[in-house]
Amino acid sequence: MMNLPLLIVLTAVKITLVLVVFLTAIAYTVLMERKVLGFIQLRYGPNRVGPWGLLQPLADLIKLLFKEDFTPPQVNKVLFVLAPIITAVTAFLPFAVIPFAQNLLPPCFTIFGQEVDLTVAALNQGVIADINVGLLYVFAMSSLAVYGAVLGGWASNNKYSLLGGLRLSAQMISYELALGLSVIGVLMFAGSLSLVKIVEAQKSMWFIVYQPLGFLLFFISALAECARTPFDLIECENELVAGFQTEYSSMKWALFMLGEYCHIIVASALATTLFLGGWQGPLLPPIAWFVIKTFALVFVFIWFRGTFPRFRFDQLMYLGWKVLLPLGLLNILVTGAIILFLQR
Repeated sequence: MMNLPLLIVLTAVKITLVLVVFLTAIAYTVLMERKVLGFIQLRYGPNRVGPWGLLQPLADLIKLLFKEDFTPPQVNKVLFVLAPIITAVTAFLPFAVIPFAQNLLPPCFTIFGQEVDLTVAALNQGVIADINVGLLYVFAMSSLAVYGAVLGGWASNNKYSLLGGLRLSAQMISYELALGLSVIGVLMFAGSLSLVKIVEAQKSMWFIVYQPLGFLLFFISALAECARTPFDLIECENELVAGFQTEYSSMKWALFMLGEYCHIIVASALATTLFLGGWQGPLLPPIAWFVIKTFALVFVFIWFRGTFPRFRFDQLMYLGWKVLLPLGLLNILVTGAIILFLQR
């Protein structure tokens, strides 16, 4: 059996590795977006720093670190500094319960002459923490991100920033309802809130086959939750300059951007887990399937940005309350009827 200090060390190593990989993925998601948008718009993306522009994220980081960090007068300095930190931290927390592989290492191996059992604490399942209410945890942590934007807008003492923050809060409240309803059908089929068990329940068939409407509602709501085109009304330049982040610069601005792209990856990973079978797939290693599915959805996020114009704000509210919400309730009703019919 594994003693407690060794369990803590292995868990800390696992968290560190996941964090490093996740931060690297976020950096190269930005590069991926710039390259894909360049292709869509018939222009070159970044191609000067490193071969094929692959070192551009490093150059961007150095630039942001050395840019002047200006704090406008008349702002609430405590909340002004705290807001981007809240946005970045709450964006990372959901990934603690998203499973990205089934078996990372053999169930048992020997280290320093001691037998280590990796079945303890889900260390062998490719997930940091497999809790039985994993999906509720993801929604709880994701919903906290709105506080960063609202506090940043209010603390900036800028009317454009404040309006951007208020728009975001209204948008997230509207679309979190549809997002929550879209996954009820998945829970009815899986019978569990554990994301690991939801993936295991898709061993024979992915839930997107049973829940195509649920997947569509989830993806549209995730676009709005991440404030991505065509739902990026919190920062539209023709109305709000840059929205809630207008007064931010240097690394504070970078933390807001980090939170945005982190949300995109988390939303894509969650959609993969709930509807696309997670790590399930033939031939390739489980973690490879998870990465392929996740970044295929990230590509769709970017594709939408290069394709669609943004809505008006009244259209945004109409879609959330009068289209997605009724469709979410209808999906639950039809799913329940089908399950009841099959059971009888």
